[in-house]
Amino acid sequence: MPTSSTRQDSAIWTESLTKIYRSGFWMRPHVGLSELTLAVQPGEVFGFVGPNGAGKTTTIKILMGLHRATSGAAYLFGQPLSDPRSRARVGFLPERPYFYEHLTARELLRFFAQLHDIPRPDADRRIGALLERVELGRFADVQLRSYSKGMLQRAGLCQALLHDPDLLILDEPMSGLDPLGRALVRDIIVEEARRGRTVFFSSHILHDIETLSDRVAIIVTGKLRGTGTVRELIGDRIRHVDCTLQGAGSLPGQLVREDGALQVRRVAPEAVDALLDQARAQGGRVLEVVPIRETLEDVLLDEVERARPARRDALEVLA
Repeated sequence: MPTSSTRQDSAIWTESLTKIYRSGFWMRPHVGLSELTLAVQPGEVFGFVGPNGAGKTTTIKILMGLHRATSGAAYLFGQPLSDPRSRARVGFLPERPYFYEHLTARELLRFFAQLHDIPRPDADRRIGALLERVELGRFADVQLRSYSKGMLQRAGLCQALLHDPDLLILDEPMSGLDPLGRALVRDIIVEEARRGRTVFFSSHILHDIETLSDRVAIIVTGKLRGTGTVRELIGDRIRHVDCTLQGAGSLPGQLVREDGALQVRRVAPEAVDALLDQARAQGGRVLEVVPIRETLEDVLLDEVERARPARRDALEVLA
């Protein structure tokens, strides 16, 4: 559990944060978030991962004051969420940003600049620089109704960066982007981190989470399942082994390549020695043995599978 000093020093701090929704005629309860205790340090790039419905967007909406927690506490830079000033240093990009379609990108950003009390000359300078940064400069005066989903995502990123925030909270920032757009957003996250900014982002693209994040939190069915660096979460466990052999006879699960070599994929680590002994006994030669180590996706899928019985039990209790 985070301590009081951790709360004051953290960019994001939550303790036992819980959200229970009620829906339907009988107003049955649904646990969207359960006892989330988390601390994100200033300057960190913090990845937040989980399947659909895990509680990622619920957490972000609570942090941004869009939802009210049922119980628990949360602070931004040591200030409680009940104080609107806690979000003054935050730039936010929602999962599905909605903007008035009749505005141009420049007009949209001028509107947000007024909300942040940025003087017009400074605002115009920042707006021009940001639009160029996300490669929307030549579309600055085009109405948003003509923008693709990916272009709207880039415009949304501009508004999140406009007031030079100390904390960026990005909900699925890669959504709707092509590979070039994803690379651009990744570069911006790296650049902001180098400037000392804190970045808290969720994404289903786990490769981006692995490559960008200093630390990662895994959430499943509203509960925190693990927090740490990618290496701490993944460990050194070998998932399976791929073997390539030549001159062997018939082996279970083999695939024959064009050059005549045999490939046997996804061999359980404990079965590798027996497979190689069998190949050598048939006069075969071992060309390659490649251990495939666990990935963040494997860890997430394992946590989802482990959560299934607990989810059924919770539903029975709520019923």
